Amino acid sequence: MSIWAKVVTAVRGGVNEAGEAIVDHQALRILDQEIRDADDNLSKSKVALTGIIAKRKLADKKVESLKSSVEEYEGYAIQALEKDDETLATEIAEKLAGIETELMGEEGMAKAFSDSEGQLRRAVAQTEGNLKRLKQQVDTVKATEHVQNAQAAVAARHSGAGSSMRSAVDSLERLKTKQSERAAQFEAASELAGSTEEVSLDAKLKAAGIVDGGASGNDVLARLKAKRNK
Repeated sequence: MSIWAKVVTAVRGGVNEAGEAIVDHQALRILDQEIRDADDNLSKSKVALTGIIAKRKLADKKVESLKSSVEEYEGYAIQALEKDDETLATEIAEKLAGIETELMGEEGMAKAFSDSEGQLRRAVAQTEGNLKRLKQQVDTVKATEHVQNAQAAVAARHSGAGSSMRSAVDSLERLKTKQSERAAQFEAASELAGSTEEVSLDAKLKAAGIVDGGASGNDVLARLKAKRNK
């Protein structure tokens, strides 16, 4: 591969890394927006579910009302037959047929609303569960991101010879060294003061004749002559 091809490859790699860095940096923001969109859609689904439930309840009431009408007109028809009023019974039967036809339509509509309600309820419950788990995962990711950012900041401050932590450690070591040197100086000064005091005291004792000042050269020579004469 030529040098220019390598340069182009390196540039492409850098652009790709920069793009991924931007996406990674914006990932949580994008995810938050997607969750808000999902929450909005879920709210709209619940509104739609409320409407379907209301329509299903109205259809159920209409079905119950039509069933009552069927029973009522069936009773009227029986009474007309018992009175041998065929004409009235026929009229009632025609009325009853219309009610039963309407009842079949309302029952079909009520069933359709009921089926839609059940499907939408399951969809809403599933979406709520998925969204809840997703939010929990996002919370975990955010917490981990905060912790890792803190760790990275601490590591950045504590690494390198020129870091503030290294500088503080170096300053501390210099202070310890200076304190040790000063302590040694204080100890030496104390020892020197004690030695001077002892010398001065010995001189005063010798001058007062309290202690022997030690043998002189003449004393040693006299001792040697006496030893030889023996």
